[in-house]
Amino acid sequence: MPMEYIILALGFVVGFHMSWNIGANDVANSMASAVGAKAITLRQAIIIAGVLVIVGAAFIGGHVTDTIRSGIISPQVLEDRRIAIIGAFSALMAASLWVSFATWKSLPVSTTHSVVGAMVGFGIITGGLGVINWGVLGAVVSSWVISPLFSMTISFVMFKIIVRFVLSRNDPFSAGMKLSPVFIGVAVFVVVMSFLFKTPTGTAMALGDISAMLIAGVLGIAGGFGGRNLLTRFFAKKGAVREPELIFRIIQIGTSCYVALAIGANDVANAIGPLALIYFLTTTGEVGAKIPVPYYLLLFGGVGIAIGIAMGGARVIRTVGSRITTLTNTRGYSVDFAAATTVLLASKFGLPVSTTHAAVGGVLGVGLARGMEAVNFTIIFKIMVYWVLTVPAAAITSMIIFKAIESVV
Repeated sequence: MPMEYIILALGFVVGFHMSWNIGANDVANSMASAVGAKAITLRQAIIIAGVLVIVGAAFIGGHVTDTIRSGIISPQVLEDRRIAIIGAFSALMAASLWVSFATWKSLPVSTTHSVVGAMVGFGIITGGLGVINWGVLGAVVSSWVISPLFSMTISFVMFKIIVRFVLSRNDPFSAGMKLSPVFIGVAVFVVVMSFLFKTPTGTAMALGDISAMLIAGVLGIAGGFGGRNLLTRFFAKKGAVREPELIFRIIQIGTSCYVALAIGANDVANAIGPLALIYFLTTTGEVGAKIPVPYYLLLFGGVGIAIGIAMGGARVIRTVGSRITTLTNTRGYSVDFAAATTVLLASKFGLPVSTTHAAVGGVLGVGLARGMEAVNFTIIFKIMVYWVLTVPAAAITSMIIFKAIESVV
């Protein structure tokens, strides 16, 4: 059997492993705050996220992906077909191993940055430092600061608003119900805007900023008042507990579901992108700047993510949801809103951010809103160390794997 087909077969195995790792690590981005705030149980979170990531990957995920993720290295490294196949496989395996190690340590890392780091290693080992786009890499490094700080600020402010206008009132439940259209509406607005700009399907619709804002605004208003109507009916039931936290529990479940859907749509490319590159180099011998991704590969990646959520998602969910600070439903809502808003705004300004970093920053923000003593800075420090190590660790591992494979084929 030709070497290319052996690597392709192994690529499916490693691609599935990478998908598994995305599920085990990135599920915390969507479900950690909901589980930490006890809006849903861990078991419910795993089931909900598992279903939604498959839907997101298969039906919203991109059917076309970049040959070189994020433009981190020069396309010239793909000119030699044999080298490109080995390099793509090495990058995929290196990223998978790093995310797997981080998940074993129960720490959240960016799967996108893991792939970027692995591609950097591939580029350096084949073309030297000159093929690296240092501007793009510098932007990736800057996101280690931008994402968490931005999200931390938004979650801090949002939680303080909730405290000021809801929790500190004489009748916090009535205040919460009165303002529920606002909290639901802004959440729906951000979710719709994120869908239109941050998923492959939404991007393919090619809506302008004004059109997207009008659509999101109308749906936000409708969702806000429709949501309050549903909440009124829910709390009118006999025996219903009338607490302000329950209002935000219901909203938070909705925002967490959206983030899970978006993980399937966006992050599946981290596993399937390199695999698709290997597939087309093997079967056709050449690729362009963009390559088509077969539907079955998207489904393959989505199933892998879902299995990863079921088998390994609990570790990182517990870290983000309970080890940084204690979460309630109002805090969890603030975290989800901050993370989604951070990723949306940063993407519109062309800033590379990680949903993982934004989610952790959001949790840190609501913790700080209660005082420094409410935050476990030991776990925050460990998480940040792993963020900094992600690119170099994946790059070095990719180099080692590339040299090992090149020496025997």
